[in-house]
Amino acid sequence: MTARYWRGFALPGVAWLCLFVVVPAYAVLAMAMGRVNLLLVPIPAWSPATWNPGWVSKAFSGALPGGEYWPAVRNTLVYVTASLGLCFAIGYPVAYYVARHAKRTKTLLVVLLVIPFWVSYLLRMLAWIGLLSTDGYVNKLLIDIGIAHPPNWLNGNAYSVILALVYGYIPYFILPVFAGLDRIDRSQIEAARDLGATPFQAFMRVTLPLSRPSILAGAALVVLPMFGDYYTNDLISASPRTNMLGNEINLFVQGGPEKNLGAALVLVLMAILLVLMIYYVVQTARDARRFA
Repeated sequence: MTARYWRGFALPGVAWLCLFVVVPAYAVLAMAMGRVNLLLVPIPAWSPATWNPGWVSKAFSGALPGGEYWPAVRNTLVYVTASLGLCFAIGYPVAYYVARHAKRTKTLLVVLLVIPFWVSYLLRMLAWIGLLSTDGYVNKLLIDIGIAHPPNWLNGNAYSVILALVYGYIPYFILPVFAGLDRIDRSQIEAARDLGATPFQAFMRVTLPLSRPSILAGAALVVLPMFGDYYTNDLISASPRTNMLGNEINLFVQGGPEKNLGAALVLVLMAILLVLMIYYVVQTARDARRFA
């Protein structure tokens, strides 16, 4: 009876997931498996008996190397991987310092890490455009230090998109990593030092493995929205050369008659994310058993 009572608390969450996750996902699948009428209006196929796999086949074949949509898939994989690497290279030292070495200023630093969540993502990207424009502060600084011809950051450059993605999403990486590092029992590190480990060895063999679950959590929070991001690319680049998969989906869904193909590309994106989420779940379960 008690177990049933506590399971009842999960019902609102389950209903929420069904209504706002399962139902929309099935609607995307129905659209991807649908057809178009003579007026090129997409007609979703709600019944599996009427599914038309042509759009899905075109999307998945086009997403393979050499396919029509492979450049967008490749850009997405490269940009997200590079952005995640920079988030780790920048965010982990920041989280480590705040968790391990900041004492009186810890609260202030945590507040500063949270402040970006108070500002609209759109406003932060617009500020980034102001920094990277031809006559922006970055180019003025480069000219002042002697670089006569600074780069045109907003002219379809991949590195500008990567920097903007890092700028936009790195707080989502730092906070969970900070929380994980802050929970590590310092006595475990002290035990490693007492057994003769150098500070670097103690970090590599104790701190880093114990913080891996929080690193994976931060990576998931960063990678998932990055894969579907299209607005950052539109603002920072607006060039077909840097199109990501989200840009292709937005192009078909918002600006053209091939909404079925856009829905099929969403399935491609979901398939990529499914592989990553399976790795995340398996690795998290292994870490839980290892450190239990």
